[in-house]
Amino acid sequence: MKQLLLALIISVLCINAYSQTYKNEFGFRSDNDSYLAQGSDRYYTNGLFIHFRRALNQQQLKEGLEKKTYEISAGQEIYNPYSGSAPDPTKQDRPFAGYLYAGGALSWFYTNESILKASVKVGTTGSNSLAEDGQELLHNTVGFYKLEGWEYQIKNAVTLNLSAQYTRLLHRSASNAIDFSFEGYANAGTTFNGAGAGILFRAGGINQLFNSAYTNAVIGNNPKTKALVKREVFFYAKPQLNVVAYDATIQGSMFNNNDPVTFGIKPIVFAQQVGFNYSSQRFTFDFGMVFKTKEVKSTAKAHQYGSISMFYRFN
Repeated sequence: MKQLLLALIISVLCINAYSQTYKNEFGFRSDNDSYLAQGSDRYYTNGLFIHFRRALNQQQLKEGLEKKTYEISAGQEIYNPYSGSAPDPTKQDRPFAGYLYAGGALSWFYTNESILKASVKVGTTGSNSLAEDGQELLHNTVGFYKLEGWEYQIKNAVTLNLSAQYTRLLHRSASNAIDFSFEGYANAGTTFNGAGAGILFRAGGINQLFNSAYTNAVIGNNPKTKALVKREVFFYAKPQLNVVAYDATIQGSMFNNNDPVTFGIKPIVFAQQVGFNYSSQRFTFDFGMVFKTKEVKSTAKAHQYGSISMFYRFN
């Protein structure tokens, strides 16, 4: 009788431990250089991305595969020269450009804490991206200066882009408070072509990569493995080396380059990302800063911007 009662208590505790796991996630990420309070409004000046993710039934996955999720997303990126007010094309050090897309992705999270993500995005550049309208709405809303120079933006072009990303845990301390991981990616398409690799460092209250907010893996569906902590609170840093083969927002259309202002690209770009993440089982808040070396063969300078992400999980 005592053994039966003990088994019942353990079962209830296990059910309770997993009862707060949610299989759906919805939220957004906002990028803007003004988040760093430097008074700049240049280069990659604004990005807005909306995501919906769902976890598949983990008990039906093959051995060695911890979790599988799919994702639907939409986003817009806005690029300026040294300012959103640059009416003289001869003085512009980067093209006015916009990129609008919708996409889907699949992610495979393995028990050895490696992750493979594959995605496809279909969209447009040029005036069809609504980048000028989006930036004008933003400036009018917050009372910023009048935009000038968008008539010289890169031309309309339909875009198709594929990407793959691989992440793998390298080491985690015995206290589970610090870990290092490898991250690599490759892009191929009509907007962005290139690859990169970096080392991710996390410190604080962290979960396994297949349960972490950093990898968008807090959601679950009949989970196999319990998370290390119920709430993640951690700092992270990721130095990354990028090899750039093509960037339509700088070079113009790949097939019909009649854009009024274009430049060459810097083939090697170094980026440093640092940030803070708080995540409960329901919510995620993340603030990061990205610092990049020069991306354009012009008088353009190095650039930096801030990034805010907020996600809500539900069944």
